[in-house]
Amino acid sequence: MNPVHNYRDLIVWQKSMDQCVAVYTTTRRFPKDELFGLTQQLRRALVSVPSNIAEGNGRGTTTDYLRFLGYARGSLFEAQTQLEIARRLDYLDNNTAEEHASLFNEIERMLNSMIAKLEAFIV
Repeated sequence: MNPVHNYRDLIVWQKSMDQCVAVYTTTRRFPKDELFGLTQQLRRALVSVPSNIAEGNGRGTTTDYLRFLGYARGSLFEAQTQLEIARRLDYLDNNTAEEHASLFNEIERMLNSMIAKLEAFIV
């Protein structure tokens, strides 16, 4: 059974929500011709991170939770890649890219830690 009863208490969920807001703010400055391209893809990938954490938490089994944490991590990797593409296209400056990358890395470490702990819990 899932040891965390409220996903909102999870720091990783809170930080991924913060990252969503930050990326939405950042992508408002992307070129308008990217609205239905990179902007939309990046936002969608980032929204998936806290959404999958929450959904997995609500599934009721550790196995399901692990699967959804894996989805969250995959979406995070997708967003990291898309942000790097945006940086290479000069849609954002290096300082902004580094700020986002730092939080991405922190969220990644937290997800990896949660996954490892839950995997040990079911063995």
